[in-house]
Amino acid sequence: MHDLESYRADPKKYHEEAAICDAGAFQKIAKSRRSIRRFTSEPIPPEVTRACIDLALEAPNSSNLQSWEFHWIRTPALKEELAHACLDQAAARTAAELIVCVARRGTWRRNAPMIAAQLEREGLPTATTLAYYRRLVYILYTVGLGSFLAPLKWLVLTIVGIFRPMPRGPLTKSDLRVWTVKSCALACENLMLAYRAHGYDTCPMEGYDDRRVRRLIKLPRDAEIVMVIGAGRRSKGGVYGPKLRLDASLFVFEH
Repeated sequence: MHDLESYRADPKKYHEEAAICDAGAFQKIAKSRRSIRRFTSEPIPPEVTRACIDLALEAPNSSNLQSWEFHWIRTPALKEELAHACLDQAAARTAAELIVCVARRGTWRRNAPMIAAQLEREGLPTATTLAYYRRLVYILYTVGLGSFLAPLKWLVLTIVGIFRPMPRGPLTKSDLRVWTVKSCALACENLMLAYRAHGYDTCPMEGYDDRRVRRLIKLPRDAEIVMVIGAGRRSKGGVYGPKLRLDASLFVFEH
C-alpha cells in the first residue's frame, strides 16, 4: 500500500504520482525479448527469479482477485520430468529455470474475503468496496455445478442490459476459464519482460503433455495450465530465426 494516511484522510482525493520511466529502455526490453529455444548452462541466481516472479504478481488482474499461481520447479528430478513432459524440447531441457504458470477458476472464493480483511486491517475500506468483495463477487463469478446457473444469469443480465450497460459474464465454467487465463497471461508477460530486464531470456511453451504436468505438480481440478516458461541465458543458435510480424494494418484499427 502507498501513503495509507493520505488515503485514509480522503479516499476521493487520493493521488499516486506516476513514476518517471524511460520509454527507450522499455522499448529495448520489449523488442529484444525473443522466444529462446536453447539456453547456456549458466545458472540464474535465485534472487533474480524471485524478483521476476514478484514483478509478475504486479500485473493487472480482474477485480484484483489474483486468480493465478506460479510453480517454480527447483528440484532437479522434477525439472527433468517436467522437461520430458514438455516433449523434451530444447527450450525445456536447457532452461536454467522452469516455471509452470497456472490459472485457477476457484481461488477467487478464497481471495475475496482475504482482500476485504486486508482493506479493513489497513483502514482502507469503503462501503461499496466491502460490499463488492463480500457479496457482489459471489453473484458475478458463481456459475454453479455444471454451469447450471448460466441461463438464470443470462436472463437477468439481458433484462437489466436493456436499460443500462451491463457486463454479460462470466456465465459458464468456460467463461471463468477465459477470465482466469486472461489475468494469468498478463502476469506471464510481466515475468518474461522482467527476466529480459535482468539480462536473461525466456521461452513460453505451449508444447507439453497437460495431463503429465498436472500430475507432476499435483494441480487441482480447477487449475488451467496457461504456459510453461523456460528461462536462462540465451545460447548461440538459441534464436531460430528473425522475428516475423505481419503489417500492423491487419491488427490495429482506429475508430
